[in-house]
Amino acid sequence: MGERITISTPDGGFSAYVARPEAETAPAVVVIQEIFGVNQVMRDITDGLAAQGYLAICPDLFWRIEPDIDITDKSKVEWDKAFALFNAFDVDLGVKDIQATITRIRADAQSNDKVGCVGFCLGGRLAFLAATRTDVDAAVGYYGVGIEGVVGEAEKLTRPLMLHIAEEDGFVPPTAQAIIKQALKDHPNVEIHSYPGRDHAFARAGGEHYHEGDARLAGGRTLQFFERTIG
Repeated sequence: MGERITISTPDGGFSAYVARPEAETAPAVVVIQEIFGVNQVMRDITDGLAAQGYLAICPDLFWRIEPDIDITDKSKVEWDKAFALFNAFDVDLGVKDIQATITRIRADAQSNDKVGCVGFCLGGRLAFLAATRTDVDAAVGYYGVGIEGVVGEAEKLTRPLMLHIAEEDGFVPPTAQAIIKQALKDHPNVEIHSYPGRDHAFARAGGEHYHEGDARLAGGRTLQFFERTIG
């Protein structure tokens, strides 16, 4: 069972869910939410990383709009609210809040000073931007929405980045995927994995497009990546 902490910024404080490993010190991983807030799916991912030996933290990045969002993908009302939050979200401020989270967890008594991040959907784009704009040590993005629009920032990318791309992603069309792959294919710090036949959120347990086999494959690749980069 995790704990709640408050992260302070010049604009105010926001909450984050923290799950701790058994080790006295460990590398940390920031879990970057989807558009449904810090919900059970995100908390389960955070708990799962702690079980793998990481100090895991999932910050509430929607706090500037409405704090403590915790909804699912199971009803139209919740989807409508999620998209409203997505449209109101300020990406630049979100990245600053991720940096505040990185700084806070790096200073934790249980941290060994290494910090990675992993993001999903909106969080996938934020993970890419964290790799270019923050001092995170390594980043992973799952089916990031909108990366094609910020891919020019790859020139600032000096830290390891892994991207998981769903080839049938309804929110990241083939043209967008082509832009991302073309821009990053020769970058020495980028590793891209593409999943044929998979739709958006194929790794969201319980989701409409969840695929257990490829979710496990992507999850294993992510853990191996973190072991190499921050483990």
